[in-house]
Amino acid sequence: MRVFVSRRHYWLGLSLALSQPVWAQLAHPGTAPARGPDAPRPTPSATPTPGSVAGEAPIVPDAEFNAALPPLSGDISAPLEPMPATPSSPATPLPSAPATATPVAAGDALPPVAPEDPQLAAPLTPIAGFDTTPLATVVDQQDRNAPQVRYDTEIVGLRAVGLEAQWKSLSALRSGGGRAGNGVQVQARATEDEALAIRLLKSLGYYDATAVSAVEANPPVPGTPVRYKARVTATPGRLYTLSSVTLQAGPVTPSDLLTSNFALRVGDPIEAARVQGAEANLLLVAPQKGYPFLTVGQRDVLLDDQSAASSVGATGAYTLPIETGPRARFGRLVTAGDPVFGLDHLNVFPRFHEGQLYDSQLTDDLRDALVATGLYSSLAVEPQRTGRVNPDGTEAVDLLVRQSKGPARSLNGNLGYSTGQGFRLEGNWTHRNLFPPEGALIASVIAGTQEQGISGTFRRSNAGRRDRTFTAIAAIDHSSYDAFNANTGTLSARWSYDSTPIWQKRITYYYGGELTGTNESVYSFSARDRVRRTYAIVALPGQIQWDTSDSLLNPTRGHRLRLNVSPETSVHGGVHPYARTMIEGTIYRSVSPSLVLAGRARAGSILGIGRDDLAPSRRYYGGGGGSVRGYGFQRLGPFDPNGDPIGGRSLVEFAGEARYRFGNFGIVPFVDAGNSYEGVTPGLSGLRLGAGIGGRFYTNFGPFRIDAATPLNPRKGDSKLALYISIGQAF
Repeated sequence: MRVFVSRRHYWLGLSLALSQPVWAQLAHPGTAPARGPDAPRPTPSATPTPGSVAGEAPIVPDAEFNAALPPLSGDISAPLEPMPATPSSPATPLPSAPATATPVAAGDALPPVAPEDPQLAAPLTPIAGFDTTPLATVVDQQDRNAPQVRYDTEIVGLRAVGLEAQWKSLSALRSGGGRAGNGVQVQARATEDEALAIRLLKSLGYYDATAVSAVEANPPVPGTPVRYKARVTATPGRLYTLSSVTLQAGPVTPSDLLTSNFALRVGDPIEAARVQGAEANLLLVAPQKGYPFLTVGQRDVLLDDQSAASSVGATGAYTLPIETGPRARFGRLVTAGDPVFGLDHLNVFPRFHEGQLYDSQLTDDLRDALVATGLYSSLAVEPQRTGRVNPDGTEAVDLLVRQSKGPARSLNGNLGYSTGQGFRLEGNWTHRNLFPPEGALIASVIAGTQEQGISGTFRRSNAGRRDRTFTAIAAIDHSSYDAFNANTGTLSARWSYDSTPIWQKRITYYYGGELTGTNESVYSFSARDRVRRTYAIVALPGQIQWDTSDSLLNPTRGHRLRLNVSPETSVHGGVHPYARTMIEGTIYRSVSPSLVLAGRARAGSILGIGRDDLAPSRRYYGGGGGSVRGYGFQRLGPFDPNGDPIGGRSLVEFAGEARYRFGNFGIVPFVDAGNSYEGVTPGLSGLRLGAGIGGRFYTNFGPFRIDAATPLNPRKGDSKLALYISIGQAF
């Protein structure tokens, strides 16, 4: 860039500092300024010099101007020239002070100091003591009792495009409740709602939309507040549609991965929600198909404002740049942060293997499983590039597990009530990682009206395999029911493969061993009275379950089939081997989004032993919240002469429910049937029926259940109403 500096510019710059007469002369060339009578007049030059005005002599001649310029050096690194010294006048010496001070004459004493103002000496008022109430001005006093105005709101033009309800939910006029301080405030709200209507219309593709508002005062009515009518009228205009959809991306595998999962098509309205949803779907699907690092850029929509008479109409060309990143396969787990688990235990959790095509759902599943251990305060599982190339050209992606320790100890409890069992309160103290990794110690206390006990449990979760658990329990329990009174000690160990809310499995099972010593009251038909007997029981319980339901605590579709088998030996006056068996099936059918029909059938049999040789606590009983509702706990089956249940060797039960849900609440009418029998073969004779209605409150951990039931064919002594309170559905 060249910069030109002319003397004319410089001369004009100087003229700004001249006196007014000279400035006037410069403003009107050829006009001489006013002068005194004796002032000499300059002789005009015949030929104007460069930089001068015709007819006027230059203020600074060229020779004098050039001579005044300092010499310039071509070396830009040369030091600056020194400033010229300015001669200074000699300093005038100050008069010296007298050698001795003049003494103060007697009687010339200084005047006394005035006393200090006590208010100035007092400490400042504490800040908390200041009164911060604003002063009420005359205007405030007048406006305080000013009457509010009322107004009605009307919206026109949005119902046809389905936006009226959304506009009403966001409207400033409607949020004001029909009241305002004055008409200006009503107008301001109406103006704001104009812009709202236009934004909503544009979100559906009506980019030519307009809206106007009008606020009119109704005729005044004496004794009533002023009332206005606020109307917002919206005109959608033309609907813009997509003329082209272009995804700017590199090659992917399969080749239609992006286009087949992108929901926008030519001719679709340019609707904001659909556009954002299509882009979000790419970000969701691509990482599930081997592209964990795919990102989308800033979309570009070029609107073509054609005339209304065009056959094509108003359109827009959509373009989305996409950075796909490399196609990837799972690599290894790496860890950072607090060492909650080492890599050996971390590798128990993944449901994928090294070299498998990357799927973000499996990454999320790994994170959820780690969170479910309850041992983290924060956790992140992130894919990270490694640069390692697999033989097929994909890149190995490691998963970085960022760990942060959380509290390992917890207290929890649960409370329930049912007719026949009374209240039952259970409290647990848990240390989830006392024996790493995931070796938990649980201390439990049961305090109920008819059951009390303590227990200690060792539990190893994810023991060598995800969701496989080893459990060892030592427990002491006292139970006092109509059927029996028992003091029981138990030692047991069990291996189980369980379903969890994160990973609900089709097949689950458990197997283990149990050693029980129990002293129980039992009715002796030979003695015609209750006696106490001691039993030693060795059992090998096992269970297998097939589950296709969609939820553990609140299923709405699918079915379950469960089989329990427990070979046992009872030692009491001899050795009595036997087997306890139970089979149960449940089914769930969704009739509508708010109604689910559920049914259950269960049958059990105890083989190889007489009833009187079997400990009462190992027999089958019917009745209660998990059996036939409407009857007391364990009140279905044979009775002794005293009217107390003695249990049987077989059992059959049926149940049906209609689960109707509205929001977080539900109503459940139900019918149950069942009975227990002395023989080993369950039958259908003598079935007892119960019916009732229940309420549900749905939470994020399962429904809270309250059921009230009554027996339909009661026996003598059966209660007319039974109540059950617990967590989870009945089945």
